[in-house]
Amino acid sequence: MATTYDAIIIGSGPNGLAAAITLARADLSVLVIEARDTLGGGTRSAELTLPGFIHDVCSAIHPLASSSPFFRSVPLENFGLEWVHPDLPLAHPLADQRVAVMHRSAEETAASLGIDGPAYQRTIGALAARGEALFDDLLGPLPFPPRHPLAMTHFGYHAWQSASGWARRTFRTPEARALFAGNAAHGWLPLDNLLTAAVGLMLHVSGHHAGWPVAKGGSQMIAQAMTAYLQSLGGEVRTHWEIRSLAELPAARAILFDTSPQALAAIAGPRLPDNYRRRLLRYRHGPAAYKIDLALNSPIPWQADACRRAGTVHLGGTLGEISAAEADIWRGHLPARPFTLVGQQSLCDPTRAPAGCHTAWLYAHVPAGCTEDATTLMLNHVELYAPGFRDTIMASHVMRPLDFQAYNPNFIGGDIIGGVQDWRQMFTRPVARWNPYTTPAPDLFLCSASTPPGAGVHGMAGWHAAQAALDSVFHGHS
Repeated sequence: MATTYDAIIIGSGPNGLAAAITLARADLSVLVIEARDTLGGGTRSAELTLPGFIHDVCSAIHPLASSSPFFRSVPLENFGLEWVHPDLPLAHPLADQRVAVMHRSAEETAASLGIDGPAYQRTIGALAARGEALFDDLLGPLPFPPRHPLAMTHFGYHAWQSASGWARRTFRTPEARALFAGNAAHGWLPLDNLLTAAVGLMLHVSGHHAGWPVAKGGSQMIAQAMTAYLQSLGGEVRTHWEIRSLAELPAARAILFDTSPQALAAIAGPRLPDNYRRRLLRYRHGPAAYKIDLALNSPIPWQADACRRAGTVHLGGTLGEISAAEADIWRGHLPARPFTLVGQQSLCDPTRAPAGCHTAWLYAHVPAGCTEDATTLMLNHVELYAPGFRDTIMASHVMRPLDFQAYNPNFIGGDIIGGVQDWRQMFTRPVARWNPYTTPAPDLFLCSASTPPGAGVHGMAGWHAAQAALDSVFHGHS
């Protein structure tokens, strides 16, 4: 390890690695420091249940990666990353063996929704046709003016609304409303809140524009490919080093934090003004994830054929049922049927399990810091739509909200999305500043999911923070 660097990045999630790559591509010397013994942050994989069963520890399905301007700009396929797609991105079963399906094609999805097909094509289909332009503007701080004003105007017309209100006004059938509600629930907010329609729209559009792929071999392959590319550019990495103070670091002209705002405040200490540190400490975190990984002796025996073909299955019932469950967790109550996501990566990636076997990745939305046992609720929820499911389970591994926090200190209270993304905190992550990646200390920057555009494996927060450092510290050095 050298004694001085142009830039040091603390934390090795996709945003930290994206920042490091962006700076290394500008011919700067870069060091990435990771507290754990493996790189990746939320993109790690491990044999959590039985030997030969590869489970994604945190992120599993990657709807924003292929749409991300950063990921489109880097040759990660040359470093071992291969995206694979399930037959269907998403299925959403309802009672009486009804099921709503999101196909790769917006047209095919619209055709499957019956009387709601024309409305789907007129709204989501039209946005998907402008997908690349939309994601160029959406995955970052709001540009003024937007680079693609017509696409953004069309998106904004729908996005400012609540998910529940938009779905009821736009669609007539329970299937179409539930399909949209499940995607909107990825925002971890009550669906009556303004701007929650934006999350649903983005996930629908990404599914049609670039799909919902998985990384062949596990999400860890994303971090491995990014690390290999970084090292090919001369970047360095060091693991198993937890930074508690800036005094521990080698000399550097810029330091970027792929951490929570609270960790930035603790590590930077007196380098930051007291008022700014207090604002960082007031940053709000939201509900938590409760996760179960399963080793299975066969695929999940879903009643609906579409669920047997989908990479992701949303379990939450109707729009009304999902809305009620999401409202419950914000009131601190564990719902009887929490909104649950099922990832079936092994359907399209046989490297995840021994021959004839499969993996399942389940997580539910629960209250922040929840200590109640949600395992039985979640397994019963799957069994409701897949009778005989329990008989396929060979082994399981559970991560409760506080397990997530212990695993990654950025996941405060089990919040895996880097903080609440409501109207108060969507555009002011982590505090209100003209450039949200900068701090009052001119050499310190924040590049985590607690900055725009928020959660997801897209690398854009790291890219934008690196651009801020290039402009202000390195004066556009390239």
